[in-house]
Formats: sequence, C-alpha cells, structure tokens
Amino acid sequence: MKMLVTGGAGFIGSNFIFYMRDRHPDYRLICVDKLTYAGNMRTLAPVMDEPDFRFVRADIADRQAMDALFAAERPDVVVNFAAETHVDRSIEDPAVFLQTNVMGTQALLDASRKYGVKRYHQVSTDEVYGDLPLDRPDLFFTEKTPLHASSPYSASKAGADLLCGAYQRTYDMPVTISRCSNNYGPYQFPEKLIPLMIANALAGKPLPVYGQGLNVRDWLYVDDHCAAIDLILENGRPGQVYNIGGHNEMRNIDIVKTILAVLGKPESLITFVTDRKGHDLRYAIDPTFIHDELGWVPETRFRDGIARTVQWYLDNRDWWEEIVSGEYKDYYERMYADR
Repeated sequence: MKMLVTGGAGFIGSNFIFYMRDRHPDYRLICVDKLTYAGNMRTLAPVMDEPDFRFVRADIADRQAMDALFAAERPDVVVNFAAETHVDRSIEDPAVFLQTNVMGTQALLDASRKYGVKRYHQVSTDEVYGDLPLDRPDLFFTEKTPLHASSPYSASKAGADLLCGAYQRTYDMPVTISRCSNNYGPYQFPEKLIPLMIANALAGKPLPVYGQGLNVRDWLYVDDHCAAIDLILENGRPGQVYNIGGHNEMRNIDIVKTILAVLGKPESLITFVTDRKGHDLRYAIDPTFIHDELGWVPETRFRDGIARTVQWYLDNRDWWEEIVSGEYKDYYERMYADR
C-alpha cells in the first residue's frame, strides 16, 4: 500500500504518519509539505531515514509538482491534511487560505482522478458548520447539519468539502470526508490555544484569553483522530462524511485554568483580550454515526490527554522554543500586544 499524506510536517499530519507507521509498518508513506511557518522538518526526524518513507517539499496547489509526484509514486490512497488553519491568520489574509485550501484540494483531486487513486480522503473541520448557541447544550453538529462558515478559514474548508463532494458525484471518485473537533497533543504549533497557554505559563508570561473565555469547544486527543481516519480509510463508504468528536466540551477559560493547575502556575497570569472578530460561540459534534457504522470511540479521557500533552511540551522544550523565538514572535506581538 502506498499512501500519500499531505501536510505531514504539521501537527495532525505528523501524528497521523507516526500512527500509521506504528499500525501499518508495511505501508509506504509519502509525505508532502510546503513547510510554511507551521510545518517543521524536525517533527519528522523519527521517520526520515526509514526505507519506506519519503518526504517531498512541495505546494499542493502546484499542479505541475503534484502531477510529477503522482506519476512517480502512483499512490493508492491520498489523505489531505495540508491546509492553512488558523482563524486569526485567515482574517488577516484570506487569499492564502483560498489558494491552499480550495485550489490545492482541486489540484490533488485532479491528480488523484488522473492516476486512479483508490481512495481520496479530505480532512476537514467542524468549523464548516458555523457555531451553536451557548444556551442550547442539546444541539450538536451531525453529518446532515448545513454548512454555515463564519470565517475565511472555515469558508475555504467548506468550499474544499463541496468540491470533494462534487468530484465524487460527477466523476464517481472514491472520496470520503471527515470533520473533526478541536485536536490537542504533541507537535501542535504554539499559536493554538493549548500549546500557547503552556508556553506562556512556563515563561511566566500573560495568558491571552479572548473575551471572557466563555466560548466552548469539543476537544479530542490527536491519536483518537488518527484512529478514526484509519478506520474510515479501511471501511468508510465513498461519498460519506464522518463527524469525529469526543463529547468533551469545555469553555476556553476552563481549559486555561486546567493547564495552569497541571503546571502549578497562578491564575493571575490570565489576561482577557479583545475578542476575535466573528468568534464562534460553541462547537459540539455528535459522533453517533461513525460509532454506529465503523465502531469508533475516543479512547483518551481529557484529564489523561492534557497531562500527557503538558508533559510532552515539558520534555520537548527545544522543539517549541525554537519556534517561538523566530517569525512567530513577530506575529504574536501583532495579534495580542494592543488587545
């Protein structure tokens, strides 16, 4: 089995490569990554020298590069993690998100169709559904929830999902889509909530929390997400969307307080900043369908996963300290200094 994994030097993509290498050691894995600010070659160090692993630096929106790669490797399966993902960055520069998330997806779909890929899987997000009210805990996103994107990021992901569905129906391509809730775990870029709070707390810096921190997210440990995608690739039905969630909803402020408690740091480090434009109130996924059809259930309780995650950042300070000392530092100052 030859599997092409795009965005494999990023957070979820790299964890998926490690997961698949462990569960399916006979697979040949080809990783494609543009190595933007969120891609890190050091992350892939454990697999770079393995004989059945190949890394290719390329932009998925570069049609010529994708055609050449598909012609050379003839992958059986394509899993597309490659995306611009940070909402704040999409508000600053929507065009980059459309280029990668929509045009890049189209380039992959065209190459997959041309070279007879047996399964194309699109990794999407629950953010394509918009948000839910805070005062209706009985409401959840299902696979039948209409798309209602709130940000340029989620709109670009929704556009890519619609494109995948159109290719499946028009060209009878073997496409599946998964929409997952917020992930956490090792190797997450420190602009995201959990690693940002860990890094700032360890440095004794203020922890910037949007608004009053009342926005709610459903959290899933990254290995559980990887396991779900593996099941979809093996047993999922072409044309089907699968929602992946942990039934683990928490307010942002409670996540931050949990991290401070694990690290033994004071809550006085919390600093409330001006809320994000168009900030979604609540995400909550109903994972009943993937459980009933494929038997998937999350295995990691949040209290175990967050302790494991904090410990990873404590044990791998060189990985993230190198990141926050560079380009990201300038971005961080732009986003939070005057809020």
